[in-house]
Amino acid sequence: MTIETRRFETGIDRRGFIKGATATAALLTAARQLFPSGAYAAASGPEVTGAKLGYIALTDSAPLIIAKEKGLFEKYGVPDVEVLKQASWGATRDNMALGGESGGIDGGHILRPKVHLYSSGSVIQNNQKLPMYTLLNLNEDCQGISVAQEYADTGVQLDSGALKDAFAAKKAAGKPVSAAMTFPGGTHDLWLRYWLAAGGINPNTDVDVIVVPPPQMVANMKVGNMDVFCVGEPWNEQLVHQKIGFTALTTGELWHRHPEKILGMRASFVDANPNATLAIMMATMEAQQWCDQMKNKQEMAEIVGRRQWYNVPVDDIIGRIKGDINYGNGRTAEGTDLLMKFWGEKGETSYPWKSLDTWFMTENMRWGYFPESTDIKAMVDNTNRSDLWLEAAKGIGLTDLPSGDSRGVETFFDGKVFDPANPTAYLDSLDIKAIA
Repeated sequence: MTIETRRFETGIDRRGFIKGATATAALLTAARQLFPSGAYAAASGPEVTGAKLGYIALTDSAPLIIAKEKGLFEKYGVPDVEVLKQASWGATRDNMALGGESGGIDGGHILRPKVHLYSSGSVIQNNQKLPMYTLLNLNEDCQGISVAQEYADTGVQLDSGALKDAFAAKKAAGKPVSAAMTFPGGTHDLWLRYWLAAGGINPNTDVDVIVVPPPQMVANMKVGNMDVFCVGEPWNEQLVHQKIGFTALTTGELWHRHPEKILGMRASFVDANPNATLAIMMATMEAQQWCDQMKNKQEMAEIVGRRQWYNVPVDDIIGRIKGDINYGNGRTAEGTDLLMKFWGEKGETSYPWKSLDTWFMTENMRWGYFPESTDIKAMVDNTNRSDLWLEAAKGIGLTDLPSGDSRGVETFFDGKVFDPANPTAYLDSLDIKAIA
């Protein structure tokens, strides 16, 4: 169905929404020309002056923190936006279900597949659907898969098969082999499963996949609670600095320029506050542009590392956000393109390509988080708001913008190919999966 005729699950007509958003963007653009200092934001008339946005202590939440620290939310007319630390992805889910008006949050920094998991109700108490929107992609790359020091002699890197015999021997000795990720069906779960399966290790039978909050990964590996984990930065780098383990690969090596976290918000908030939503997006997008500049990396690390944000030393943050990788096993790489990307040349990193959502949906079907009968296109169309991204981009004066629904065919480190026009062919090409 076209965007003019399709209705949202919440019952709001998209035609009316886009008409209001377009008018708001036009007002903002005109006002910006009159008030380049940012005072123009008052003319946009956001329905509310703030929102409650959650974040986890991971480097890819930086745009929200920078938008707050640099006064960008205030610049765009939403000075009362709160950026609130969440203890875990489970806590984020529960607070999102509550909503800001009931003591929870309205949106924030979340794992991209969570929009689908929430909207379907599959991870919400009593399977109650929580309609969500993907507003923009916060970053690409710069997550990691790290391994306990006891496996250093395996030489494991991109090929997880180097661990296969060691894992089998440990299990034969009656000891568990645990692989940790941050949330079932989330990005780290999918990177970990993809990597293991590509090396012939079945994540459903050969290891125990467990959930550990990101800030607790290093401490848990230190006491031997897991053999391998997948998490975002700065926790892989901190692990290396504490000499507890090493990084086998960064996720950009698994899938170069893969999407990661998003700014996601409850559909009820967006539908009720379209102008405020655009203001939040514009502030975040400007922060993404700032974060992407190499000259700002040091200051960014100093800001997000502060006690009130991550409470992490700058040395545990700075290397990998600049593309300098110390893997912790004698291997180093300087100035790589594996750094965290926030914006790109014309916003293509921030733009929420629907084809990327299609991969996440397909991969979650692979592991049984969604049934094979799931209508992927309907889920993506009902949750992805690339239309709002384009309006927000115009609102901050951008003209040369990405467009369309697809980033194209994606290729992974093991040679597997994902064509978003034919997800079934991708599934059929995979040897290890939960579905028949």
